[in-house]
Amino acid sequence: MDRQTPPRIAVRGDRFIDAHGREVMLRGVNLGGDSKVPFPHGGTHIPSDFSDHRTVSFIGRPFPLAEADTHFRRLRHWGFNSLRLLTTWEAVEHAGPGCYDEAYLDYYARICELAGTHGFYVLVDFHQDVFSRMTGGDGAPGWVFEAVGLDFTRFAAADAAHVLQACYDYHDPRPRQPERYAQMSWANNYNMPANGVMWTLFFGGARFTPDFHIDGQNVQDYLQGHFFGAQRALAERIAHLPHVMGFDILNEPSSGWIGRSLSRPHLKKTAEDPRPVLPGPAWTPLDSLAALQGMRRELPNMVISLPRLGIVQKGTRIVNPQGVRVWLPGRDDPFEAAGVYRREAGAVIGLREEFFQQQDGQRVDFANDHLAPFYERAAANLRAVRSDWLVFAEPDLLADPQHSFPRQLPRDTVNAGHCYEVTTLVLKRVLEPIGVNLMHGRVLFGARRIEADYRHELMQVQRCSARVNGGCPTLIGEFGIPFDLRDGRAYRAFAAGDHGPRPWRAHVRALERMYNALDSLGLSAMQWNYTASNRNHLAIGDGWNQEDLSIFSEDQRTNPTDLDSGGRALDGFVRPYPRFIQGRLHKMHFDPRKPRFELCFDADPDVAAPTEIFIPARRFPNGYRIDAPDLVREETRSADTVCLRALKRQRYTLHLIG
Repeated sequence: MDRQTPPRIAVRGDRFIDAHGREVMLRGVNLGGDSKVPFPHGGTHIPSDFSDHRTVSFIGRPFPLAEADTHFRRLRHWGFNSLRLLTTWEAVEHAGPGCYDEAYLDYYARICELAGTHGFYVLVDFHQDVFSRMTGGDGAPGWVFEAVGLDFTRFAAADAAHVLQACYDYHDPRPRQPERYAQMSWANNYNMPANGVMWTLFFGGARFTPDFHIDGQNVQDYLQGHFFGAQRALAERIAHLPHVMGFDILNEPSSGWIGRSLSRPHLKKTAEDPRPVLPGPAWTPLDSLAALQGMRRELPNMVISLPRLGIVQKGTRIVNPQGVRVWLPGRDDPFEAAGVYRREAGAVIGLREEFFQQQDGQRVDFANDHLAPFYERAAANLRAVRSDWLVFAEPDLLADPQHSFPRQLPRDTVNAGHCYEVTTLVLKRVLEPIGVNLMHGRVLFGARRIEADYRHELMQVQRCSARVNGGCPTLIGEFGIPFDLRDGRAYRAFAAGDHGPRPWRAHVRALERMYNALDSLGLSAMQWNYTASNRNHLAIGDGWNQEDLSIFSEDQRTNPTDLDSGGRALDGFVRPYPRFIQGRLHKMHFDPRKPRFELCFDADPDVAAPTEIFIPARRFPNGYRIDAPDLVREETRSADTVCLRALKRQRYTLHLIG
């Protein structure tokens, strides 16, 4: 095993380049899914009222230090060369404003350091989903709500957030309770009141609530200032590590109500509002503001319809039926004070329909007016610590991809957008030979068309990069599949003694078509995810909201001496690929059935280091031969790596043939 720290990485146009001038392909994994919750008992399969939010600890996420070498060796054995290492704002600053968890910072820095000794590049990911654990996800600490004036203990009762711990019956023996908590329903929180108010204040408080101040600062400056302070505290601990590429500033940011009409529900995609429709109640900002004030509302109810190939209305739903007010005693709604609405006879009256769409006669543009300054401030904050860090930026999660990135972002920015097969993710089915794209209403006939459709979705993410700073690299920050397909059928087969590949065939097919599409576009990518604490249990999974996308499960580790033991659907993601290219990648393709790997690149003989290709033994069990005319093979220190040097400036094509 090559335990050298990898050479420093930089950006050149739309490519990653190492210190030798080679093109770098990043094939990595998110580490890990349980880093969203405290250690050791913070998983969502354990009841919580979040009353301990100031005293929790994240030390041990993604795994205790004593286990680090084993996990890193396994991930390196599987071919990964990079890690998107999760942390959260809460992990750093849970104790209170400006109170950083110094022990956690030491722990995270040590994990980063050990990753480098195993040859990994590290991307620091400041993760969030639907703003916070208190709003059904992860990210912000609990005191943030108190500072703004919201009582998060009332979110569930007021239907302000959909929180698993508040609706799941832990005494019910059923692992899944779809009537209480449907699969992937955590994502609905982006449309719900708590997320709406917090994201709008976080990105737009200075514009929409200019008179709302906390500790002498506008609420936006207060929230972002503490967020950046937590990032800065972590950055200072790891600035000396050359294999840390930079920071993914904020996972899946949301625009909240910015750009939305006040009272028109979003029931279908239109030219005026191309955002995808989410299942669940169709909240408007005015409905949300009314519910937060303790008012009952009746909203259109949106559901997934396979016959209609999308999300459609089915009746209505009553929200906040008990009339629970969420603002803390003595605290007022800053949006009411800003003139968005007024209360009258137990109802709310909207005063400015375009309040979140138009200000001072100017059309609101979330990407350029709010997201761009946020990334500029984040970059300046981090680069004051280390000037050569890359900035990994993500678009508004629910925005139209064609308009989701700002026109200008900080230098050396990387497009780190995500791309899932939404149908597989939500339905937990691998649909073949006929597939469906629920987001766009497309019926897909045959495996090739299904794969081509995923390639098309990847291209939409990649095209965003061409508009950023004249062209920037693309790193697919997340992709992957749930492993609990068909209610955990593979787990039952494994428990019954079938430890071969058969239970994982559907998973392998789904992953293969994802990696085939990535290969065809020459994209770097980080698979979601590796969770060291994962269990083959429908209520547990990755330990967060019953998600179960980990490529490893402790329940499947039957042989502690075998690095493959514990892996799920290994043949879906353990594949050959070029880690470094002496020139520029032209194309690559892997056929696992033959097996045969093809790599074509335009060589630059002035680059001092050779092309390095990862070749997993499990994909070439009978060995392989190299058909590489005019390429000189060099010695390597790793049995799973082939190094080939080009002596001429020309296009080379090589084949690895099993």
